[in-house]
Amino acid sequence: MTDYIKYRKFPILMAFTGFILYLSLGYDLSREDFIKLITLYGGLFYTFYKLIQITKWDLNFLTGISFIFRFSLLFSIPNLSQDFYRFIWDGSLLHNGINPYLYSPDQLISQPDFYINNAHILFNGMGGLSSGHFTNYPPLNIWLFSIASFIAGNKILPGVIIMRLFIIAADAGTFIYGKKLLARLNLPVYHIFWYLLNPFIIIELTGNLHFEGVMIFFVVWSFYLLSQNKWQHSAIVLALSVSIKLIPLIFLPLIFQYLKFKKWFWYCIIVVGINILLFLPFFSFQFLENYGQTVALWFLSFEFNGSIYYLLRESIRLFSGKKIIDYYGLISPLIIVLIVIWFSLFRKNETLQQLIINMLLVLTCYYFLSTTVHPWYLATLLILSVFTNYRFPLWWTLMVFLSYSAYNNEDFEENYVLLFIEYIVVYLGLFFELKKPENKVHSL
Repeated sequence: MTDYIKYRKFPILMAFTGFILYLSLGYDLSREDFIKLITLYGGLFYTFYKLIQITKWDLNFLTGISFIFRFSLLFSIPNLSQDFYRFIWDGSLLHNGINPYLYSPDQLISQPDFYINNAHILFNGMGGLSSGHFTNYPPLNIWLFSIASFIAGNKILPGVIIMRLFIIAADAGTFIYGKKLLARLNLPVYHIFWYLLNPFIIIELTGNLHFEGVMIFFVVWSFYLLSQNKWQHSAIVLALSVSIKLIPLIFLPLIFQYLKFKKWFWYCIIVVGINILLFLPFFSFQFLENYGQTVALWFLSFEFNGSIYYLLRESIRLFSGKKIIDYYGLISPLIIVLIVIWFSLFRKNETLQQLIINMLLVLTCYYFLSTTVHPWYLATLLILSVFTNYRFPLWWTLMVFLSYSAYNNEDFEENYVLLFIEYIVVYLGLFFELKKPENKVHSL
């Protein structure tokens, strides 16, 4: 033990520093204090980068501190997102026999005979934006909320702890299958720590309880099964990822070349069929209307941390004074569909690494065109990049915290100078990586 510490003094010091920074961020931070947030995050990112740089061959050490950092946040209440109140609310509705897809919180809270434990605390905590809309979470995600809510009896901190344990367990699964997949792709196994040890992942997923971590576990497991030619099992697992978050649906057309038509057709049938079955207990025509309305909001109403959309919006507003989100919300999905078709048919997807690279680039295009890019959305880009030579998502996870400057004022106005800095780094990083010879080979 003495020798272990002797030869790892600097990494242990860095890890201890990181631990203290996580405690400060998790238990002594308001999201309105942007200067403190960005200072703590900058320190954590530097610590993370140096730890991988100097101890990348000591996988046990990196694994240990990755999970120590996660467990340091176990008893904290998320302070950068209020979504967890809605998670507990939706979960409570389900275990009380109420279909969470049929009613918005605003509709239920006004009913005199409505009761769930801590209803008003949850309602006030989630905020007006969430309470005024129907839930958009797929069924497996709702079931996880329900399990946590049932065990915790709708109590806030116990519910948070249980959901956090789900996400930490998912990260353990991502670590296991991620290492195996890296080995099959002949890539260094330590690359998994660009995801596992990244403070962006620890804060946004473990800390702020975003279930992208569970979705990512199923995606990585599905890719590993695909690498073993177990495409039926891969489809089942990918279906579970879709039932946590819908975003993996964008990957289905890309798998066409890799599996060829017959297998791909049945792969899609399995993914879609399982999700229909999972949605079936909640089904009604009212559900279809509500869910469609909620999904449409992401294209037609919400705006946060956009890039191309913001440039178009401000340019058109400058010259004509008109708002474009209604038109853009109708056109951008069509552009995304065309991009997916092009990557599916005219780019090589014959090897698993080619497939993952094209998934990364398609999802990048999707976020570049989106009206709303919340920080935690980037978790999927980051995990895809782990299995490629691209590193721009890593730098995006550093820069995206600049978007939290919007909470630094009462009107939640975004700082366009900081957003420009964020995206100039990301776009330049992608541009230079696309010029690398090794990436040109995979782009054929």
